[in-house]
Amino acid sequence: MPVPELDFDLTETECAVKETVRRFATEVLRPAGEKLDKLSAEEVIARNSIFWDVHKQYVDLGLNEAGEGLTPLEQARISWIVSEMIGWGDSGLAIAFGAGGFPSNIAMMTGRSDLIEKFPADEIGCWAITEPDHGSDMIDFNDNIVHPGGNRGTPNTIARADGNEYVISGQKSAWVSNGTIAKSAALFCALEEADGSKGGGVFLVPLEDVAGVIKAKPTDKIGQRSLNQGEIFFDNVRIPADYKVAGTDEYRDFTNFTLTNANGGMSTCFAGVARAAFELAFDYAKERKQGGVPIIQHQSVKARLFTMYRKVEAARSHSRRVVLHNTLNETPSLPAAISAKIFSTQTAFEVASDALQIFGGAGISREYPIEKIFRDARISMIEDGCNEILSLVGFDGLVAA
Repeated sequence: MPVPELDFDLTETECAVKETVRRFATEVLRPAGEKLDKLSAEEVIARNSIFWDVHKQYVDLGLNEAGEGLTPLEQARISWIVSEMIGWGDSGLAIAFGAGGFPSNIAMMTGRSDLIEKFPADEIGCWAITEPDHGSDMIDFNDNIVHPGGNRGTPNTIARADGNEYVISGQKSAWVSNGTIAKSAALFCALEEADGSKGGGVFLVPLEDVAGVIKAKPTDKIGQRSLNQGEIFFDNVRIPADYKVAGTDEYRDFTNFTLTNANGGMSTCFAGVARAAFELAFDYAKERKQGGVPIIQHQSVKARLFTMYRKVEAARSHSRRVVLHNTLNETPSLPAAISAKIFSTQTAFEVASDALQIFGGAGISREYPIEKIFRDARISMIEDGCNEILSLVGFDGLVAA
């Protein structure tokens, strides 16, 4: 960073992890993200794409096991360090890796060895919750956004009990991260039990070599183009009944817990994105000359850069505090996670916008990486729940606390 590091209390292990991830982000993630950004959505996931090599390198680093043998506090701190630095490297790849672990993480939560073996951490998975007719309202359990004259409508994906199996039918939307490449899904959908009762359920669903699973073409997006997203169709897909990990009674709490973790991860990732945008602008301002001197000597640029700096450090600090709290407490705070996600993503967008302004005309050229970061940051205020709806959900959590 072009200014003094404030992480003065890192242990020797944390410093080693940070340096390893920094090197990976600098030498692998950022160059790969810039290359993938220029490809079509189909080319990003083609067999010869560098995406697969980068994913293999990420798995081989063993970052998911970096905290083994450490205390919960040490594990939480390392998780924050890794997430921020991966986001600093490339947010699209960071989200691809994060979403890829959803089925494995849920399998681990069950403690069942058969599910842990069936859904391993080194395979790419997805979180299949968003639907064509149901986006952020999938997390709006208090009907904040249901119009007085409207209703939620029919679910797009339903799992129905049939003996010792569940039969899944329907569609998940074009915004499922890793949707067209995932080997498995953590599926959140409507549930109809054999007794006719209806509610929600969470399932672990294999997506390869399974009859009835159809993946659509990848979604073409303005940003985070290194992140594959796409629709998944379920045509009477049958899975064992014991692949259900949560039923109606647990569905709301399970969804909120998952959203808490996802929003915490988004907060650290985009604190890293904001930091990347600031660093690029700071370095460019020292090189670019206008009025006979580098623009960093102009008062307006100094003021803009310092405003960016304080926003970045505020986002980093808030994200770190929330992630540590939610990792170490038996009852994680969803409102805190939401506040961190909203603050970091809004900060990333604002700082990237200011950074692009400092670059001037060069900023809108694809020759420089700042326009990519600007596009990547813009998407973050919509994914994992758009910030407006998340604010309402977060407030409900504060009232209920």
